Amino acid sequence: MANNINVPATEQFEAKQWQAGEHQLVCVEKWNETHDVVSFRFQGIKPVKFHFKPGQFLTLLLEIDGEKIGRSYTISSSPSRPFSVVLTIKQIDGGKVSNYLANNLDVGHVVRALGPDGAFNLIDIKAENYLFLSAGCGITPMYSMSRWLADTQISPDVCFLHSAKSTQDLIFKDSLEQIAERSHQFRLNYILENVDAEPCAHVDAQAGRLSADNLQRLVPDFQSRTVFVCGPEPYMAAVKALLESLNFNMAQFNQESFGSFKGDLGELAAAKESASSDDASGFMLRVGDKTRSLTSGQTILDGVEAEGLPIIAACRSGVCGACKCKVVEGETESSSQMSLTPDEIAQGYVLACSTKLKSNVTLEL
Repeated sequence: MANNINVPATEQFEAKQWQAGEHQLVCVEKWNETHDVVSFRFQGIKPVKFHFKPGQFLTLLLEIDGEKIGRSYTISSSPSRPFSVVLTIKQIDGGKVSNYLANNLDVGHVVRALGPDGAFNLIDIKAENYLFLSAGCGITPMYSMSRWLADTQISPDVCFLHSAKSTQDLIFKDSLEQIAERSHQFRLNYILENVDAEPCAHVDAQAGRLSADNLQRLVPDFQSRTVFVCGPEPYMAAVKALLESLNFNMAQFNQESFGSFKGDLGELAAAKESASSDDASGFMLRVGDKTRSLTSGQTILDGVEAEGLPIIAACRSGVCGACKCKVVEGETESSSQMSLTPDEIAQGYVLACSTKLKSNVTLEL
C-alpha cells in the first residue's frame, strides 16, 4: 500500500499530464455521498495532472478472491481540477465489485486503472443549450459536466432534471445547489418518487416520475436543447420513448448506455466460451505471430483470449471500451462502436468483444 497525500506543492505544480493507458492510482480520500453511494478520490503514485473529457470513465483492474475483474465507472470530478480524480460508486445488492470497493478500498490503497474512455462527453458532443436528464447513479457524468461548465465559466444555458426516490437518495445535492445558486443559467430540478412534507430546495412539488407534463412544465424550451441522458436502462428507454412521442429531434439525443443490465457498469456475469479451432469458419485472426481460426459466432475477443494474448475486457457488452484494438487488414462486423470516437473508427479501431470476422483479419493490440 502507498499514500500520496503529503506531496510537496512544488511537485504537484510540476506534475506531468496524465496520458491515456494503464495507471496506478492511490486512494487519498473516501466519503459517503448517500447511504449506499461512496466516492473515492485518487491521485497518481507520482504527481500527475489528470486530463480527460467531462463525462468519460475509468476501468478499474481488480483482483477479488483470486479472480481478475475489470469494472468501469464514470469520473465524477471535473478536469478543471486536475490534481486528483474522483469515482462515485453505488453499492448494488449482490454486486461483487461495488460492495468490495465500498467495504475494502480505503485511503492509502493502490489500484490499477485503464482509461480514460468514452464518447459520451461535452467535448465530442457539441451543443449550445443543454438538457441533462439523469436518474440514480446516472447523475455522475452530468455532475462532472456541470462542475466543468461552472469552473470554466463558459456559462451555457443548462437545465438539469434528476430523478430519485427521495431526498435521502440525492447524490451531490449540496454541490449542485451551490452551482444553481451562483448561476441563473443553470436551472436544477429534482423529480422525486416520494416528496418530503417539508419543502426542499429545487425539489419539484409534484411527486412522481419524468413525464411529458412535467418535462414541458419545467423545461418549456426542451425542443431547442441538446439532450444528455444517463441512468438505469429502463429509465433511459422511457426517456427516449417520451422524447420520440413529443417529436423531439433525436439527432440532438445522446445517452450513456450501460447495456441491458441493472447495476454499475460491468456487473454482468461474464460467461466466457473458449475459442476452438475444431469448428472454425475458415476466417483467420492474426495478431503478431499468433493465428487463430474463428467461427461465425465468435468475437475477436474470443480469439485473442484463446491465444493467451494480453487484453482487458471489463463489460464484455460493447460499452466500456477497454478491449479497443485496431484492425490493420481485413473486414469485420461490429455490433457496438459505443465508446469509439469517429476518428478512432476511421483509423480502424474496433471493440474486440463486439466484433466478428467477415474475412481473414490482421489485428494490432
